[in-house]
Amino acid sequence: MAALEIKKVTDKSFKKYGKIIEGYNLNDILDAMESAPCPKDVIYVPGVSSLETLMFKKDLENEIYGGLPVQIGYCNGNNYKLNALEYHRSSEINIAATDLILMLGSQQDIDDDFTYDTEKVECFFIPKGTMIEVYATTLHYAPCNANEGGFKCVVVLPKGTNYDLSEPVEIGGGDAKLLFAKNKWLIAHPDSGLNKDGAFIGLKGENLSLK
Repeated sequence: MAALEIKKVTDKSFKKYGKIIEGYNLNDILDAMESAPCPKDVIYVPGVSSLETLMFKKDLENEIYGGLPVQIGYCNGNNYKLNALEYHRSSEINIAATDLILMLGSQQDIDDDFTYDTEKVECFFIPKGTMIEVYATTLHYAPCNANEGGFKCVVVLPKGTNYDLSEPVEIGGGDAKLLFAKNKWLIAHPDSGLNKDGAFIGLKGENLSLK
């Protein structure tokens, strides 16, 4: 497999996936992330009290989410592969607590049978201290390492997102078959191992890897 092109988040091609958000003091939240674990695999925690008690949370709720309650957690660890792509019905805020790389796609490119060709994925380098909005129509998953030491990424979403479904969902038409958790629609690669968790297997092509 050819080496993947990694673009800068400032590249104009990022604009269809999200935008850089400026004007916020990130010092407290970056300091709080210093003590967050960075395991050999990947850990995702939807809400973390040490992050959610910061005044920063109220600013996000009022100014970015229009008064909606949010949760602030993190996705940390070591990862070099795509494995899956997900989307929400809402934007996601990411803050790079270390340098990291995001693999992104567009919901509009999902085929009618809910499969998606991984050749359409683009990779972006997000430097430490950068805050971005990832649009609701942007396909994304766990970040990837930009450095050997792993990655740490703050994840902000409407409260309740990514938690287990309260009850089984009646699978009807549309993308209901992709629903994997609350406000989380997921398409996995057959090599990801996520089929054992009930994920919809629909990524076609290579399971993209940075190594």
